[in-house]
Amino acid sequence: MSDKFFYKGRQDARQHHTAYGGFQTRASQKSGSRKYPLTLVVTSEARKQEIEAQVSAAKLHANITVDTRDGAAESIGELTVLLNKGSTVITEEAPSRNDPCRCGSGLKFKKCCG
Repeated sequence: MSDKFFYKGRQDARQHHTAYGGFQTRASQKSGSRKYPLTLVVTSEARKQEIEAQVSAAKLHANITVDTRDGAAESIGELTVLLNKGSTVITEEAPSRNDPCRCGSGLKFKKCCG
């Protein structure tokens, strides 16, 4: 049955799930890219050179500022998150019951090692 026979009035279009925010749909907004560089704060020039080396080795882009005030804190959390990002874990598929056994006995897996 169609709505046009029973509903009188205007149907409201539902809002798209990204219209009200909270979900990042723009894949081009990647942190560390040329358009969206990382914002890092370090406390010395020597530390700035170390961080620049890490950024260039990871092929990222960053705006690094030096804050030499007393009690200043480093802010390199964005960089550590990107550098410590885990890779995809690939596991070997288990053989089915009737496949030949991996040990090389020539028997089915269910008769040998399964």
